[in-house]
Amino acid sequence: MTAPLLPLLLDGAQLDSFLPQPRHSSQPLLILDTSSHESYARHHIPGAIHIPPQSLQIGTPPAPGKIPAEEQLRALFSSVGLRPEHHVVAYDDEGGGWAGRLIWTLDVLGHHHSSYLDGGIVSWVNEGYALETKVNKGIASDFEVTINRAVIAEIDDILPRLGDSDFAVWDARSVQEYTGTKALAKRNGHIPGAINIDWLELMDPQRNMRLIELQQLQQRLDQAGLSADKTIVTHCHSHHRSGLSYLAMKILGYPDIKGYHGSWSEWGNRDDTPIEN
Repeated sequence: MTAPLLPLLLDGAQLDSFLPQPRHSSQPLLILDTSSHESYARHHIPGAIHIPPQSLQIGTPPAPGKIPAEEQLRALFSSVGLRPEHHVVAYDDEGGGWAGRLIWTLDVLGHHHSSYLDGGIVSWVNEGYALETKVNKGIASDFEVTINRAVIAEIDDILPRLGDSDFAVWDARSVQEYTGTKALAKRNGHIPGAINIDWLELMDPQRNMRLIELQQLQQRLDQAGLSADKTIVTHCHSHHRSGLSYLAMKILGYPDIKGYHGSWSEWGNRDDTPIEN
């Protein structure tokens, strides 16, 4: 079977044209909802299966945002029925953070057939598309996990590159976290040289939480020094908000992007990492 030829950035009309679909369609979609439990129970896209967003993180201090162990990932994606032929449509209820984290996780697993529903459930509801409330379960699969470390950044990947002209760090936290005036770790501030663009700047509340226009987004990144000719590592506090910054660069076609899954909860709680504030 062949995955459907859907773009990475998907709008409601495009997705709606594929619904309803037979479960054993020759172009199978797997729609994964990473919204809150409350949002999923209230309404969701027909056929969507809920993934609790916290299941995408290991949840263990001091760096709870790190990717789960292979066994946990195998159990999670087998439970929702993920198979190599699936095209995954990811969405959430918050403008793309958790959906981006899911797509990053799929990239880690080498599953590259995926799309993000622009604006998530907010745009879907406000634009009048079909909804349902029943709980959907996947047909369990035996998903094989192989970790692609090329899209994962660790401290040891970052430290030797600080100051390199072809390397940049995108800090997707708030300006208060970036400057250290909001304390969420033992030590606060930012990675030396990191560029701060708050993840909230990437979404447009006036357009049902869609991403801002891609041309505007690219100009903002270029002006900040986050150009596509660099290796860019993105992070926040737990690599949740930076799921959206990773996704934004992926949509723009950046060739070398990584998610620092330890994020500030790891960097700021160590005693041996350099910090600016």
